Amino acid sequence: MTPPRDRLPHYRKTTRRLSWVLMGVWGVVSFVIPIFARDLHFLFFDWPFSFWMAAQGSILIYMLIVVVYAYRMNKLDDQYHQSDDTQA
Repeated sequence: MTPPRDRLPHYRKTTRRLSWVLMGVWGVVSFVIPIFARDLHFLFFDWPFSFWMAAQGSILIYMLIVVVYAYRMNKLDDQYHQSDDTQA
C-alpha cells in the first residue's frame, strides 16, 4: 500500500535523503579512511587503528548502515501507513 498522494512526495524525499546520508557514510568508510589509514597512528583496542579499520571496523560499520536503514524505513513505513501485508 502506498501513502496517500498528498504525502507521497514527502515520503520519497525522506527516503531519498536517508539513502544519500547512508551512502555518504559508506563512501567515507570505503574511500576516505583507507586513503589516510597510514596517517592514523593511534591504538584502538590495543591494535593500530589502521589495521583495526581494515580488519574489522569497516565491516561493522557496513552492518550498522544496514541496521539503521532497516530501522528508519520501518519507522517511515509505519508513519506513512505502509505495510507489506496489505495490497492496494
